[in-house]
Amino acid sequence: MTATSSIFVSRIRGLPMLDPNGEQVGKVRDVVIQNRSGNRPPKVKGLVVELFALRRIFFPMERVRSVDPNQVIISGLVNTRRFEVRDREMLVADQLFDRTVQRADSPVPETIFDVGIRHTRGRDWELAEVALRQADRRPFQRSHVTIVDWSEVPDFLDRPAPRDAEQQVMRLSELKPADVARELHDMDPGLRAAVVEAMDDDRLAEALEELPEDEQVDVIAAMDTERAADVLEEMDPDDAADLIAELEPTLAETILQRMEPEDAKDVRTLLSYDAATAGGLMNPEPVVLGIDATVADALASVRREEVTPAMAALAFVCRSPLDTPTGRYVGAVHIQRLLREPPSILVASLIDPDISPLTPQSNVAQVSRYFATYDLVCAPVVDADRRLIGAITVDDVLDHILPNDWRGVQLDRLDVEVSNG
Repeated sequence: MTATSSIFVSRIRGLPMLDPNGEQVGKVRDVVIQNRSGNRPPKVKGLVVELFALRRIFFPMERVRSVDPNQVIISGLVNTRRFEVRDREMLVADQLFDRTVQRADSPVPETIFDVGIRHTRGRDWELAEVALRQADRRPFQRSHVTIVDWSEVPDFLDRPAPRDAEQQVMRLSELKPADVARELHDMDPGLRAAVVEAMDDDRLAEALEELPEDEQVDVIAAMDTERAADVLEEMDPDDAADLIAELEPTLAETILQRMEPEDAKDVRTLLSYDAATAGGLMNPEPVVLGIDATVADALASVRREEVTPAMAALAFVCRSPLDTPTGRYVGAVHIQRLLREPPSILVASLIDPDISPLTPQSNVAQVSRYFATYDLVCAPVVDADRRLIGAITVDDVLDHILPNDWRGVQLDRLDVEVSNG
């Protein structure tokens, strides 16, 4: 989806939710939002969907493929566990509609009549606009509805974080993940716990990936399992698998059960391989294209915000299905080649015949020699049936061959460089 105009929640309540085959899964009943730090719009976490058995479940927004006046189209598995509001979340219809607010430039109180959400870059959705009407209107009096930017509505979301933690989170919001990790590494444990609690899940996930393993475990183990599952869902699957492998087994299984089915499936798949093999190192979400994809399609796929620069170096052509494990693997195309070709050319005609895929059983030594031999930063991994099951990037290999404490040492060195600077 590329539309940036707002969709008002009242318009999608009651719409049928359909899977890719056109089968109705249920009906949309509400929208779940979560406040964010740094004066950013609240994030739309997902939909509350009522199944035919009258059970209400949660469905994440990143798997919503399209929204129109008649239906909502989704992809992926549906978690049928009964929906419960988590900490720091709020239901738009149940908890925001009809709430009284007082804007700075309004002479009278107003109530929230509706809320508009919009699709942003990547897979994210956010709260965009709020429709307000006069709160103290007389019965049967028609009231003008005013639509304002979300930022004009004061404190309609709870902000439970302590003031010092909130200030720290605002300061960290402008830093790169590695710098956020260094700050967390150096914080007093009490302040760090408060900051972690106040951070957005996606920002915390990025920072966790840069922390030493023992500190990652400490942070996750201190959370309630619902929040831990949310954060791990935001991490790259290979990093999440590495972290879960370090947790106490009972806690690890509890968190996996709380994760969305597709995210948990990816992690479980990685955990089934030896950590020192290509299967254990790979990311199961590479850039995959069908045989009829064009250069324009490929460039749009590698341009997605969630695709890392290393993962974007290669696009993989496969036969349907295109989710891993895919249909038969056809080949790989370099992004540099894509940039040099006309947009209408078929990607399948640009495959590099010299790239041979790895097997999930390839050990770290073999994978390292592979990258050195072919001078690549990304490589395909296929199973015995020649289906693409993931891709390895060179940073995945470096993470494994460097000493276990390299992240901690790097953070300490950063401290020295900053203090000497």
